Amino acid sequence: MAQTGGVVKPKTKRSKRFLQNREPKLTENWKNTMIMKGGNTSETVTHALKDIYALKKPNAVLYKKKNIMRPFEDSTSMEFFSKKSDCSLFLFGSHNKKRPNNLVFGRMFDFHVLDMFELGIEKFTSLIDIKNAKCAEGTKPMLVFAGEQFETDKEYTRLRSVLTDFFRGPCVPAVRLAGLDHVLHFTALDGKIYLRSYRVLLKKSGCRTPRIELEEMGPSLDLVVRRTHLASDDLYRTALRQPKGVKPKKKKNISHDTFGTKYGRLHMQKQDLSKLQTRKMKGLRKRRGEVAMETGKTRSPKRSKTQE
Repeated sequence: MAQTGGVVKPKTKRSKRFLQNREPKLTENWKNTMIMKGGNTSETVTHALKDIYALKKPNAVLYKKKNIMRPFEDSTSMEFFSKKSDCSLFLFGSHNKKRPNNLVFGRMFDFHVLDMFELGIEKFTSLIDIKNAKCAEGTKPMLVFAGEQFETDKEYTRLRSVLTDFFRGPCVPAVRLAGLDHVLHFTALDGKIYLRSYRVLLKKSGCRTPRIELEEMGPSLDLVVRRTHLASDDLYRTALRQPKGVKPKKKKNISHDTFGTKYGRLHMQKQDLSKLQTRKMKGLRKRRGEVAMETGKTRSPKRSKTQE
């Protein structure tokens, strides 16, 4: 590709397709995640990054080489790798004496850091340590958040939003019941985040709805919140803005509830039931005498030829 006057002009069809894929779209691509480790990492951090990468595949990129960077002090290197790999989510692992077993969850907006949360690992159980069956690769998990802090505290509310973006996977129009076999449970208690991963088992219940059982499959993490970097309110509102082409057009007298059920309201004029057309049958016909009483007229009996 040649660059003249700040404008990149592709020379080949491959580079042209690459640039077209990077152009803004009404419906953006799935959010990919880059998982990196710093210049110094412990065995706990390395296994944690690999286990989270196993949950995120195939929408994740794992960097195996060490990258010396400090996201909270200087985020330019992180933004460079984000633009290079086209990833809007990142997970960075590091280890030092001041902050041992450190994980940094974050997300980007326009290839610039939007939110970052530094969490320390206090207790870790790997996928290999739990000898149970695992979910298939690429399974879309169900996310459960428990704890009052996720509702009352601003930082924990933003952390819930980051974790939701990080683990929810691609948006799909429909999911079959057998595909709901993975649960990620987050519990906020006393400044700590407890992450547990379960596999859903569908048991026979004697009726159409199966009986649900949860079996822990790992990984299991006890995390403590250390440092946070939150975007300003103006930048956060800008990141949430949607183009006009994506917003659904409002229709009159149509509403939706929390679960997406569609409700419609009809406005009709007052009906005159006396003019309502019913099914014609002999039993509903009126007799001649009844017709005469309704109209107020009487008919004289017909004369026979013998009476004349």
